[in-house]
Amino acid sequence: MNHPKYRPDIDGLRAIAVLSVLGFHAFPAQFKAGFIGVDIFFVISGFLISSIIFENLNRGSFSFLEFYGRRIKRIFPALILVLLASFTVAWFALFADEFEQLGKHMAAGAAFVSNFALWQEAGYFDNAAETKPLLHLWSLAIEEQFYIFWPLLVWATWKRKWLFITTLITLLLVSFGVSTLMVRVDRAAAFFFPGSRIWELLIGVVLAYLTTQVENLTHHKFQLNHTHRQVLSTLGALLLAFAFYRIDKSRPYPGSWALFPVLGTFCLMAAGPRAWFNQHVLANRALVGIGLISYPLYLWHWPLLTFARIVESETPAVQFRIAALLLSAVLAWLTYRFLEKPIRSGNHQRITITTLCIAIAVLGTAGFVTYKQKGFPERAAAQTSSINTWDNLTFAQSCKFLTQSKEQDDWCNQGNAPTKAPTHVLLGDSVGNGFAPMLHAYATAQNTGTEPEFVFKQFGRGACPMLLGIGPAHCKELTQAAKSYIEHNNSIHTVLLAANWTLYFHGNEWYGHSKIDAQEFQNAFSNTVKHYQSLGKRVIVILAPPIGANPRACVVRPMRLSAENNCSLQLQDVLNNSRDYKKPFVALLAALHIDYFDPERYLCDTATCKVTDGPRILYLDHEHFSEFGGPYIANQASKELRQILNPVLN
Repeated sequence: MNHPKYRPDIDGLRAIAVLSVLGFHAFPAQFKAGFIGVDIFFVISGFLISSIIFENLNRGSFSFLEFYGRRIKRIFPALILVLLASFTVAWFALFADEFEQLGKHMAAGAAFVSNFALWQEAGYFDNAAETKPLLHLWSLAIEEQFYIFWPLLVWATWKRKWLFITTLITLLLVSFGVSTLMVRVDRAAAFFFPGSRIWELLIGVVLAYLTTQVENLTHHKFQLNHTHRQVLSTLGALLLAFAFYRIDKSRPYPGSWALFPVLGTFCLMAAGPRAWFNQHVLANRALVGIGLISYPLYLWHWPLLTFARIVESETPAVQFRIAALLLSAVLAWLTYRFLEKPIRSGNHQRITITTLCIAIAVLGTAGFVTYKQKGFPERAAAQTSSINTWDNLTFAQSCKFLTQSKEQDDWCNQGNAPTKAPTHVLLGDSVGNGFAPMLHAYATAQNTGTEPEFVFKQFGRGACPMLLGIGPAHCKELTQAAKSYIEHNNSIHTVLLAANWTLYFHGNEWYGHSKIDAQEFQNAFSNTVKHYQSLGKRVIVILAPPIGANPRACVVRPMRLSAENNCSLQLQDVLNNSRDYKKPFVALLAALHIDYFDPERYLCDTATCKVTDGPRILYLDHEHFSEFGGPYIANQASKELRQILNPVLN
């Protein structure tokens, strides 16, 4: 199978792409637009792969077996090595839930469906991207999906040029339309869905067609003169420079903003290797050298940065991030020199390809087994955190008993006596749900007779303050169902409102679905309180817990980069994280004549806030209580809780 003539300037473009991604991942505040390097890779891949396909179809020498065999030899060796290394480090370093997730991502990565697996996880309570060592395989998955289906589509339409061109243009326009639409509705879907990304590869396909096929159709070779080359090259460089300058995570991306890096890459490649910028900047030896190892460099850098982030339980110091990038460059060169090149040029190609396929299948199976075995909790690394499990959300239950349907982010709780008529109802989001164990513990201590005096139920969904009239549709649905439930149950005499008020008090935007400002929140809060008061219900507010805990840092891992104690939570950090909401919020509560309970009184002193109670960690993450958090507060605040929850008993 023939390949297009080598162009060093394209390797220079690869270098710019991978360096921008590395910069963004290691120093996101300084390289805010670095993620557009992936878009540059997409255009390059579409161009190179399609050039190979087109030229060999013209010669009648195209072979599916040879094409896919070359892709396997190009992609599998470095991927196998990185997956194996990641799995090995994870075995000795990760907790059970972390290793379970890595197993899932490893299986998805080996099957080239990482983008779909990550798309499913991109919910409200998903853990940070920085703790997913194989997250970067999403882009490789999209490219592989393109490599699998695009040659088949080209082969099926190639003999009818009008059909091929129509198919190409239609797919490109539809994909771009999907991208611009989805980015407004669901940014996670737009980012990971191949249908919203494929147009970027197809832009490269268009250039490949222009450079290899136009002469066959028009009998005129697609050739640019000197002026055209310089103009295109300059325009491409300016478009890329503008993209790096203006794009950041706040932009709706990919969508129309992706046009700048995509068209910039198109123009630079269309200008050809003899354009001044391409010849003297992109094709310089340093950039070409980086471009040659760009694929293994991309694979190595993210797991190194992520494992450093995990074992430190926070963003590692600058020196560790720089060391991770330098180590990834060394590993990338070694991988390229001693693994990739020998495999690509070696003999016994059929045996090599078969071996690579078996290896990737074995690793994928190992990942799947790890996922099914819940991260092998019997491992020594998992045992260090066995008392504390960050996925034990038994107090987060389905809301189906109220709504007759289950949402992904349901945070309801049937309460301490599900068959009894409730006296109290707790309304709120996932943070509010963290107080359900507190109410369980309180009920156990109070209900000493045959008939319980305190019975509660809790209704909530992630990022839903459960206030009348605000929030996206799934919030309003549950809020209305809870309102109706309270109205029709006379046994309920107290409504508790508990949520991450730091998130809503100054206004909030729900992932682009709806938005409120501070005044809208205050109006909705006041209307909600007054409505339940008009029903004769007492309304009590539970303030947000101290925000900013780093609970995983409280467990001493087998591997650490430094001895710094990251478990402590400073009161000043809590105040900064709360965005100064408490004083004006408490004033609003006073104006509405309602009592409130502040958990901070039992967790913080004048300097620090508690994160642990002996070996028990009180938090799941930076804002949500663990199964131990609520009972700890119930024990410490038993007197105040009795006074505020059941004043008639005092």
